[in-house]
Amino acid sequence: MSKSVKDPVDKTALPQAFQDVAQGYLHMPVAPVGAKIGLFGGSFNPPHAGHVLVAELALERLGLDQLWWMVTPGNPLKDASELAPLSSRIALSEDLISDKRIHVTAFEASYQVRYTADTLALVRQHNPDKHLVWVMGADNLMNFHHWQEWDEIARTYPIAVINRPGSNMAAEDSVMAQQFSAARLPEADAAKLATQQAPAWVFIHGPQSELSSTQLREQQAGS
Repeated sequence: MSKSVKDPVDKTALPQAFQDVAQGYLHMPVAPVGAKIGLFGGSFNPPHAGHVLVAELALERLGLDQLWWMVTPGNPLKDASELAPLSSRIALSEDLISDKRIHVTAFEASYQVRYTADTLALVRQHNPDKHLVWVMGADNLMNFHHWQEWDEIARTYPIAVINRPGSNMAAEDSVMAQQFSAARLPEADAAKLATQQAPAWVFIHGPQSELSSTQLREQQAGS
């Protein structure tokens, strides 16, 4: 768990489902001035080796100082009935991660933000002196245009898209990839992304895992 800014978090005001989350995870992580920070958010329901590959590839290829592994309270585009408790998803994430540059956090719960666009605006508000990059898997890029204020995200944040099995071709043809084609950086320039003025994005290729959270949930349900 990372050191945190001193934002007051009144746990008693949080929904009952979040009451067992350790206080430290409810604060936004901190980083030194000028740090390059990757923001990698998801339900992580459950987290798996494929998520770790995305995080490690982003750290390496983007030259990041930190990556914030943001475990979201919920996803407006997904069925919440199968969502494991937030505290469990945090613990499972911590069990997978060994790189000290990766900080697991659930600060979105304390601010009770629902949409990624609101989260990213909040992070920028608290970190005007950092270089921030939104990190996402290629599987999410295919549906990115369905997200709330997706084009505003693309215009205000550099975006790193990491390859995922079975999604790369469709991601290349996605609405976002087509609409912001002129803002795409060559993959060889990925390390420059964090300091680029948005809109700017890059597609990164590297090791992939066939694991998926949906597949793992189905296996658990059938066992």
